[in-house]
Amino acid sequence: MNLSLMFDRSIRSLSLSTSQNPKIPVHDSCKILFPPCLIESSKRGSFRTVSSATSLRLRLRHGPVEGALRARVSSDGGEFPKETELQAPSFVEFITSERVKVVAMLALALALCNADRVVMSVAIVPLSLSHGWSRSFGGVVQSSFLWGYLISPIAGGALVDYYGGKVVMAWGVALWSLATFLTPWAAETSIWALLTMRALLGVAEGVALPCMNNMVARWFPQTERARAVGLAMAGFQLGSAIGLTLSPILMSQAGLFGPFVIFGLSGFLWVLVWISATSSTPDRSPQISKSELDYILNNRKKSSTVDNQAKRSKVIPPFRRLLSKPPTWSLIVANAMHSWGFFVILSWMPIYFNTIYRVDLRQAAWFSAVPWSMMAIVGYFAGAWSDILIQRGLSVTMTRKIMQSIGFVGPGIALCCLTAAKSPLIASAWLTLAVGLKSFSHSGFLVNLQVGVPTKLQEIAPQYSGVLHGLSNTGGTFAAIIGTIGAGFFVELVGSFQGFLLLTSLLYILSALFFDIYATGERVNFD
Repeated sequence: MNLSLMFDRSIRSLSLSTSQNPKIPVHDSCKILFPPCLIESSKRGSFRTVSSATSLRLRLRHGPVEGALRARVSSDGGEFPKETELQAPSFVEFITSERVKVVAMLALALALCNADRVVMSVAIVPLSLSHGWSRSFGGVVQSSFLWGYLISPIAGGALVDYYGGKVVMAWGVALWSLATFLTPWAAETSIWALLTMRALLGVAEGVALPCMNNMVARWFPQTERARAVGLAMAGFQLGSAIGLTLSPILMSQAGLFGPFVIFGLSGFLWVLVWISATSSTPDRSPQISKSELDYILNNRKKSSTVDNQAKRSKVIPPFRRLLSKPPTWSLIVANAMHSWGFFVILSWMPIYFNTIYRVDLRQAAWFSAVPWSMMAIVGYFAGAWSDILIQRGLSVTMTRKIMQSIGFVGPGIALCCLTAAKSPLIASAWLTLAVGLKSFSHSGFLVNLQVGVPTKLQEIAPQYSGVLHGLSNTGGTFAAIIGTIGAGFFVELVGSFQGFLLLTSLLYILSALFFDIYATGERVNFD
C-alpha cells in the first residue's frame, strides 16, 4: 500500500479516538500529545514541529519520497488558525521594552559624541583671539580631530567584532570624555598638547558607529532595526544642535572651558549607567522579559541565513578590481563630498555668522544649531519616501539617484543663496534648508541608515561591503580634513567666506553629476 495512504489512515483513526478518549497512546516512533501538538521524529523519518493547540501539520520525509499531510483536531469540531506565531509587539510594548532602553543609551552616547566634537567649533573663536591664532591655524586645530578619526573606524570595527559593542563603547566613551575633560589643560599647556588631545578624541569617537551597529544587530530583529537605527541616529544629529546651543551658554556661566568639563563629566556618568544597566546581548540581560527574549531570538534566527550569506568573502579583497569599477568611485566621491560639506558647515558656520553678520557667539551658535535639528527630522522622512518609491515599482538605481541629486544639488543651490543673504535670520533659513536637503543623500549613497534599508554598499557588493565602506570612509575623512583646513587658508588668501561656500556649492553639483552617471543600485561583479 502507498506509504502516504497508510499514514493518512492512521492519522484519521487517531483523530477519531482522540475525540472519545483524551488519553493518547504513545508509540515508539511517534509521540503525539494534544494540546499542544508535539511530534518527534523517528530515526528514518522526520517531522516538522508546529506549535498549535488545535492544528497539526505533519511532514514526512522517507528517502527520496516526501509527502505532506495535515490533520486538524478540535474539541468542538471547529476550524482554527493553522499556526500560532510570535506576534509583533504594539507601539507601547516596543517603546517600553528593554531593547529600546539599550538604543536610548546608544542615542545618548552618539549625542555626547557629536556634542564633544562641536564644542571646539564655538570655542575656537575666543581661543583664537586669546592665543593670536590665524584663520588657517584655527582650521588646523579643528581638523586635528579628524587625524585620529581617520584610522579608528577600521580598527574600531575589528575591536567590536572581537570584544562586542558594549565593552568597546564603554571604553570609547570613557576615552573621548577624558580627552574632552583634559582639553582645557592641554590648551593652556601647549599647542601640541591641544592637538594631541583633539586627535585622541577622534580616535575614541571612531568606534561609536561600529558599536552602535553591533548592539542594534544583537538586540533587534531585522524587522525592527529601522526604528532602532533611526532612534540612535536622531541622537547623533541632535548632538550637534545640543553642543552648539549649550556651549556658549555654559561659556558665559562657567568660563571658556566650562563646556569641555561638563560634557566630559557627563560622559563618565553615561559610562557608569551603561555598564550597570545594559547587557551585551539580550540573553544575558537580567531585566528582559521572557516574551521579549523569545521574540528577539525567534525573529533574529529567520534572518541569520541571509545575513551569513552576505558575509562570505575572500580573505584578501580584490582591491584592484574594486577600484577599477566606476560604481566604487561614485561611492567614494559621494562620501568625500558628504564629509566635506558636513565638517565645513559644522566647523565654520559659527565663525561665519560671527564674522559676516557681527552677531555674538551665543547667537552665532544658535543660528548654526537649528539646521542640525532639521536634518534629524527630514532624514527620516526622506528615507521613508525612498522606500515608498521602490515599493511602487521605481528601480533601485533610479531611486538612489533621485535621492542623491536632491541631497547634493539642493544644498549646492541653498548655499549659493546663503552667500547673498542680508540678515543672519535669512542666512540661517538658507542654511537650515541646505542641511535639511543634505539628509536626502542618506537615501542615496548611504541609503538612509535611519530607516534600516540595506546600505548601497550592501546593494552593489554584499560580500565586500566592509571593504567598500572602509574605502569610502577613508576618502570622506581625507576630504573632511582638506575642507576644514582649506576653508581657513582660503579665507586668509582670498579674504572671503562667501567664496569658499560658492566653491563648496560647485563641488556639490559636480559630485551629484558624477554619482548620477556612474552609480548603480544593482549587484556589481567584483570577482
